[in-house]
Amino acid sequence: MTDTSLRSFAQHVEAVRPRIDAALDHHSRMGKGCPAPLAEAMRYALLGPGKRLRPLLVLLAAEACDDDSETAMPAACAVEMVHAYSLIHDDLPAMDDDDLRRGRPTCHKVFGEAMAILAGDALFALAFETLTRLDVSSQTVAACCGALAKAAGACQLAGGQADDIAGLATGLDVAPLEAIHQRKTGAMIEVSLKLGGLIAGADQTQLAALAEYGRSVGLAFQIVDDLLDVRGDEAAVGKRVGKDSDYGKLTFPGILGIDESTRRAEALVDAGCEAIRRLSTPTDHLAMLARYVLERNR
Repeated sequence: MTDTSLRSFAQHVEAVRPRIDAALDHHSRMGKGCPAPLAEAMRYALLGPGKRLRPLLVLLAAEACDDDSETAMPAACAVEMVHAYSLIHDDLPAMDDDDLRRGRPTCHKVFGEAMAILAGDALFALAFETLTRLDVSSQTVAACCGALAKAAGACQLAGGQADDIAGLATGLDVAPLEAIHQRKTGAMIEVSLKLGGLIAGADQTQLAALAEYGRSVGLAFQIVDDLLDVRGDEAAVGKRVGKDSDYGKLTFPGILGIDESTRRAEALVDAGCEAIRRLSTPTDHLAMLARYVLERNR
């Protein structure tokens, strides 16, 4: 990316980010029946500092399919709620056992394990409630709910996490590791793009292009995440680094080495950018976001 395009993209993100944060704040204001500690834990996990990558992808996909991104904002919030729920649960002692997330103590460290589990459960439910607030046809709402549920379910996000915990990626074969992360990380990135496309009324060719972009960029994102765990700065990353090797977990750098992992991430981003060239509308922002995935430091 040129310096000019980088600045243009950064300016676009800076303009969109406050809209996403305001919408998340609005949709997470709980009613009377919600106990105050539960509401506080939910909002702590959801509204804390974060990249907002997934909601941004929803909005950019809607824009790329020639629609007003504001219509897609409830879906953008819904994917971030599911993402926040997954991080709360991933950080628990029974899972990845992390005490730092986004530069702050993890949810269970602040509110206790039981309240953190309930906050994750409640955010997951709130995501689907928020999808029902979309100003689109009932058929599109149903399609969005089905897509998000599938992406977060036993064959995708939850299944990938289960295989990761079970240690099914062993030896020096990268294929099982890719299969885990295509589900654990990639599924939520791919569905973010699908939701934006569905809301914009994308046709099957457009949805297929967005899906291919999502699969490629999602896996590249995980490879870069593994690279950051090896060579990232903890203050910039916002969580403990080096823990994967400490726990003996297989990672892309552990199997392929740093240089080959970097080359693979670059090739995946190139493939994703090539896929969205099939869309008939401008896709500059999606292409720039893919390049950002390579260059991020947190």
